[in-house]
Amino acid sequence: MSDTFATILRAHAARTPSAPALTYGDVTWTFGDLDALSSRSAQALRAAGVQPGDRVALLTKNQAECFELMFACNKIGAILVGLNWRLAPLEITAIVADATPSIVVVGATEQGLLSDAARATPGLRRVLVLGAEYDAWRAAAPATDTGYTPAADDVFLLLYTSGTTGLPKGVMLTNRGMAYTRRLAGFWGMTPSSVNLVAMPMFHIGGCGYGSSTMLAGGHTVLMREVNPATAITLIERHRVTHTFFVPTVVQMLLDVPGVAQADLSSLQLLMYGAAPIGDVLLRRALQVLRCRFIQAYGMTETSGTVVDLLPEDHEPDGPRADLLRSVGQALPWVELRVIDPNTLDDAPTGQVGEIWIRSEMVMQGYWKNPQATREAIMDGGWLRTGDAAYLDAQGYIYLFDRFKDMIISGGENIYPAEVENAINAHPAVQEVAVIGVPHPRWGETPLAVVVVRPGHRLEGQALIDFTRGRLAHYKCPTAVEFADTLPRNASGKLLKRELRRLQQEGRTHG
Repeated sequence: MSDTFATILRAHAARTPSAPALTYGDVTWTFGDLDALSSRSAQALRAAGVQPGDRVALLTKNQAECFELMFACNKIGAILVGLNWRLAPLEITAIVADATPSIVVVGATEQGLLSDAARATPGLRRVLVLGAEYDAWRAAAPATDTGYTPAADDVFLLLYTSGTTGLPKGVMLTNRGMAYTRRLAGFWGMTPSSVNLVAMPMFHIGGCGYGSSTMLAGGHTVLMREVNPATAITLIERHRVTHTFFVPTVVQMLLDVPGVAQADLSSLQLLMYGAAPIGDVLLRRALQVLRCRFIQAYGMTETSGTVVDLLPEDHEPDGPRADLLRSVGQALPWVELRVIDPNTLDDAPTGQVGEIWIRSEMVMQGYWKNPQATREAIMDGGWLRTGDAAYLDAQGYIYLFDRFKDMIISGGENIYPAEVENAINAHPAVQEVAVIGVPHPRWGETPLAVVVVRPGHRLEGQALIDFTRGRLAHYKCPTAVEFADTLPRNASGKLLKRELRRLQQEGRTHG
């Protein structure tokens, strides 16, 4: 694929310059506006000495300039680095030191996250603050297109992993890999008439990847600064939103917004979710209230986003194929997927748990300045080891279990927490659950369930243990249950089990 984000934007601006491209707050940019503004900022970056391959870092909650800078960097071949505003200043400093950007663009309310040490990073020419300073800097540059088109294999985005398995690593995503976002948009039924509500943070692949899908299809993107369920309902009504993406916990919050049942959500065609299965109890309620189709997406930063989908026809909680809701779906047509026995590195038999391996042009180029980690992740033949445990059924549906590191070994038996969580999630009083291994004097480890109870319900630990014993082998069942108000999650909505283990060791998992 030879398309890049820059060439796609240029084509839309030439063909439909007056069509709405991006709405943020009360301001809407057309494709002509977005093309001109990104050309100005591209020229300003070039005038500041930014060369192809140089890094431009962005530290802000979502705002329109996030998309503008993504296209601007692509128009000069620079690499946009997404900085996670949820991290501590010390963590951000380490990432800036690793990425060595030439320019850092920071939001007005995020300036305090950029330490003096980060500002002193060698090679950093300037820190620009979004608002009046940034606007003046951009306005001083011409709106002339640079005419530059980066190569397909050039790095476009440098996104740092969440650090759930260790220190964050910079994932190098290419123009070739990210261009599949437009193909994904078509697969999801997005057209120039689609309207996509985006709330995922732009430093995450769910924001800059999925968030760009409708835009690349020539449609309209409505950007939220951050997740707010009540605001999301209002925006769906106001802009006649057709597509959106939320993690299941946010879907639950949407359904709990007062008056949601009376809201006009008739425009909504498709809600995508990821990071966790939705569960049949939540799905039934969501189908009743939101009245749209659902797709589950599985992917990761290292795959430029979604590589597996569970399609709408597989979301039938009361149908003969209801068990498919435990699956994350099937590999997309341009993605090769294998489940590998980690001991033999051979394909695991149908139904046997192994590690998901992915091969596609969407797979990252590697980890930034980390050849050893790259060699450990990308095998001969271009196969990416995901670290996710799963099995395949005879129809090619993938059933995700866990990260291999989260597996619990109790009395010599392997226990996958996700299997236990699926059983517990079937209880009508359970809103969320996470299962972790804790030390046990006899068995080595034993499962502990940390549960968030649905509002208006009561639940006793022993009753929940008894409930799981009717669904699982006894050795898989939790031996203890703790209750919490919330569970720790990262920006993509994934459970932070390492953080949960730390809190449990400190005796602070209770709500």
